[in-house]
Formats: sequence, C-alpha cells, structure tokens
Amino acid sequence: MDICIDVDGHKLNVRSAIVIIHNNKILLHKNINSDHYALLGGRVKIGESSENTIKRETIEEIGKEIKVTGYVATIENFFEMQGIKYHEILFIYKGEFAKEEDKQIEYTLKNMEGKENLKYEWISLNELEKYPLKPNILKEILKEQNWPIHKINNENK
Repeated sequence: MDICIDVDGHKLNVRSAIVIIHNNKILLHKNINSDHYALLGGRVKIGESSENTIKRETIEEIGKEIKVTGYVATIENFFEMQGIKYHEILFIYKGEFAKEEDKQIEYTLKNMEGKENLKYEWISLNELEKYPLKPNILKEILKEQNWPIHKINNENK
C-alpha cells in the first residue's frame, strides 16, 4: 500500500525519485496530458525504504535495473494539483543503469506498465531551463550540485 494519506484537506504523499545523467543529459518522464516534466519515480509503499522504492519503480516503469550511486536531496513539497492540496516528502537519489548496455541508451523510453501517456526522455542539462520541471526547485538543486541537500518547495504561496 502506497504511503498517501488524506489529512485535513491535504494528501500526505511520500515519494522517491532518481537522477540518471548520461552524456550531459538527464532522464525525465512526462505525462503527455500534462504541461511539465518530472524525475522518474513513485510513491513509497508502507514498510519499503525510499531507496528500494526507486529500484522497484524503475523496473516497473521502464524495465531497467538501476544502481544507486548517491543521495541528492530531500524536498518538502507543497503544491496543488487538480484541486487537491499536497504535502509531499520527496527523496531523490542519484543512480545509473546497472547493465552496461543500458548505460548507452539515449532514445525515448516507453512505459512498461502499458501507460501510453507516459514517455521517458533524455533532456540536455544545458537546455533544462527551457523545460517545465516539477518540483520547481529541482532545477536549482541540479544546477548547484551541492548534494545532499534539504529544500522546501512551496508552490502554494
């Protein structure tokens, strides 16, 4: 069961995500029905570590095993989506594909769960400013590379 709880008109959400960088490009996912990009990841399940979550999510979403190589950030993320207020705790890891042949992938990946609306693209770090990326503070974290770091992102101000 995912850690996503309704509390006082908010959803408390616990998520984990991964930063995978290859040839100065970062792997991001986009729902073709939305206007922004995000890191690959998903909700933490009860009794599951955030590190194991990102390993599970990567296999489920793109069919690739990853190796975690470091910790990037914890973000306390406050935002509203589709009329619902969220209080999200987001754990972000740095990693790479486990298999050597997967480390050479530079094409757009498809969702392995059959979700045709999700695509996984390599975006140049030099052009990241041109792309809408959520949470908003993520571009700053990626640019600074002063990791690990704790940030608060409040889009409800």
